[in-house]
Amino acid sequence: MRDDIVVFLGPTLSEPQARTYLDAIYFPPVGCADVVRAVAKHAPAAIVLIDGVFGELPAVRHQEILWAMARGVRVYGAASIGALRAAELAPQGMIGHGLIYRWYRRHPLADDADVTVPMAPAALGSRALGDALIDIRLMLRKAERIGIIQRRLRCELESLARALHFSERSFPKLLAAAENNHRPAGELQALKAWLKIGAANQKRTDAVNLLTYLARQNISSPHKPIQLEFELTESFANDVEYYNMLGTVLSKGT
Repeated sequence: MRDDIVVFLGPTLSEPQARTYLDAIYFPPVGCADVVRAVAKHAPAAIVLIDGVFGELPAVRHQEILWAMARGVRVYGAASIGALRAAELAPQGMIGHGLIYRWYRRHPLADDADVTVPMAPAALGSRALGDALIDIRLMLRKAERIGIIQRRLRCELESLARALHFSERSFPKLLAAAENNHRPAGELQALKAWLKIGAANQKRTDAVNLLTYLARQNISSPHKPIQLEFELTESFANDVEYYNMLGTVLSKGT
């Protein structure tokens, strides 16, 4: 197992699936202070951010990622919150991977919720309970490109999908909303049939590609810490102190 790599993963890809590409240390979706805890407990050479918590729990902060990189930890991001944070922190040295990362780099004002999906609790595997807007949009554009639907319906479905709250956003609910709004029945049926055999998931593709890439890399060699200047706020300092203490306690087996 690659004990030099820590991966935060959830609805994009299950841990058993991910291990077929990269056998590393896996944790549920990243939240506030989890990066600090991972560095304090495992001292990894690299941290991979794929999925993260949103909404009810505080999201992973930019400052803790910068703190980890300043300690010489390589931080990679893809697919979901990883792609978003990598796009935001690319100038500071975070490493992004995949189409979604590149999309956020080109569209810095894009909505965070475009990659957000509702998910089951971590105890139940953090599995996805819906579809991300970015995956819905990519599939609708592909359906238009190969002639399954017309441009007018594609634009209408995109608008309906964006109007749905991310916690309610899925292809079944989108198509039901379209039927209730009297969209072309023939095209909708053709789209439903095609989605059963032609649906793809760009978030999953980006995650798999990053894990596959890292499996081939030697990242255990010393990495020069990036030179950063950032303010160590009181709340962040408390997080660092707490998780450094926690790491010491856990190392003693208590």
